[in-house]
Amino acid sequence: MDFFQPVVEEAKWNKNFSSVLAPFMKAERNLFNQWADGFVNRDGKLLEEFQITFNSTFWEIYLFACFKEYEFEVDWSHQSPDFFLTANGVDVVVEATTANSAKGKPSEWDRTFSPDDLKVLRRFKELNTQAIIRLSNAILNKAKKYRDTYKILSHVKNKPFVLAVAPFEQPHFNFQYDRPIRALLYDHYVDEDAFLVNPDAYPEGPPVINLGFVEKDNGAEIPLGFFNDHQLSEVSAVIFSCAATWGKLSAISSNSATTTQVHSTWATAPHGSSEIRRCSPSKHEEGIVDGLQVYHNPYAERPLPPEIFRAPRVVQHYFDAQSKEWIYEGRTDALLFRQVWKNASNSIALRDHYL
Repeated sequence: MDFFQPVVEEAKWNKNFSSVLAPFMKAERNLFNQWADGFVNRDGKLLEEFQITFNSTFWEIYLFACFKEYEFEVDWSHQSPDFFLTANGVDVVVEATTANSAKGKPSEWDRTFSPDDLKVLRRFKELNTQAIIRLSNAILNKAKKYRDTYKILSHVKNKPFVLAVAPFEQPHFNFQYDRPIRALLYDHYVDEDAFLVNPDAYPEGPPVINLGFVEKDNGAEIPLGFFNDHQLSEVSAVIFSCAATWGKLSAISSNSATTTQVHSTWATAPHGSSEIRRCSPSKHEEGIVDGLQVYHNPYAERPLPPEIFRAPRVVQHYFDAQSKEWIYEGRTDALLFRQVWKNASNSIALRDHYL
């Protein structure tokens, strides 16, 4: 399949789809089609959905590319949920979803680099709160789908059920890393704002606090800690990444049509100290699964074995029943942030990593 051969009229194109049709994006388009090689268009609507909505299909194709990297078997004989995998002899069901902008809120492509916009990026509470709200909506909707529909399917019964969620809910969503998803699932909020205001008070880095809830604009409370009790016991784990975007294609492809600079931040061994790197794609060492995070539910009815997604630089959060301790696997050697800058045909073309 060629995802970039238009099959719908231009008036229906998603803004992201229109952007990546630029001539200097050919290398990235070719790589994306390689990611999708072997993906089965079960309902015959895959290309239309990609060109009209973009993000949800992009996320599914990225996940499929990761599963191929892991050498999982994918059974396409079932219409839903999205993926039925066999990994190391274990059957796993994966449903993909995205956190999208709320009605009346800016879309992720409506970003600017105005003084007001950049001011938001110097403090993170507003961005993280919006992300928590939209991630909560995405996860709860899919949990309801499982309860209402999926759990009665014979191929789903007694299998670990994993939600794979990607955030596209606002401009500059790439700055969130794990802050909102950790808060939502475990009520562990990394308060970077407190650290930025008074770094001397926190010599070991930003404090982790329990918020209990966040508030929507209308005052409604969104409770945190989905995985702190049995409320979502049907969900075995959540797969998450805010680095699974068009910028990954730019960062790992070989594109002679542009001069490309990759700006990234990595947690580095042995203690996870952050390191900023700026280089060309040829010197950038990012792989397909870099940025992937897996959050396990200690109250899951059918736990997901951590070894399923264990890989270098893949972050996993899980509770070790033997040691009675939380394990934060891979956190000291991981991709935290990435942004790509392009110079094509003597004109500066900014391609943030979420395009």
